[in-house]
Amino acid sequence: MEKKVAESERISDRAWYVVHTFSGYEKRVKATLESKIAAQGLEDVIFNVIVPMRAESEFKDGRRRVVQKKVFPGYVLVDMIVNNNSWFVVRNTQSVTGFVGSEKDPIPLSAEEADRILNELIDGRAEDDTLGFKVNDNVRIIDGIFENRLAVVKGIDSEKQRLKVLVEDMPVDLDVSQVEKI
Repeated sequence: MEKKVAESERISDRAWYVVHTFSGYEKRVKATLESKIAAQGLEDVIFNVIVPMRAESEFKDGRRRVVQKKVFPGYVLVDMIVNNNSWFVVRNTQSVTGFVGSEKDPIPLSAEEADRILNELIDGRAEDDTLGFKVNDNVRIIDGIFENRLAVVKGIDSEKQRLKVLVEDMPVDLDVSQVEKI
């Protein structure tokens, strides 16, 4: 039996809302909300829960590795229709401190804000960015004969963890561990 949201029950139309959580509990809030949605049959009013993450490259123990970092620590994005029930379920999820906006009347992201954030998350997972660099990024060379020189990334080989950079109009092939973003 599928539940339908009565038009009179709606307080808002479907939109993305920002929910504030205890820092470090974003993934737990997402999992708890998804469980509540399934258990209470709220798929028709709460559509998606996202912890915005971005792949970033970090240098540790002599190696560069890709790690997932939270874009907005302490926040979760929820695609939902706000009504009394959906508001109550989200607001009373463990580790949620509230919605962004007034307590009783959450303010949705504008369509432009939501598109920008979601597109940035999708673009951030692009293959060229798995090493943390993009074409046309400015970098500083930190190792080798061009040490301390500035360069511009012109090509990325994620598989070999190598970058083609332009140093003073000269193309140079470097390992990602030899450069840092500036």
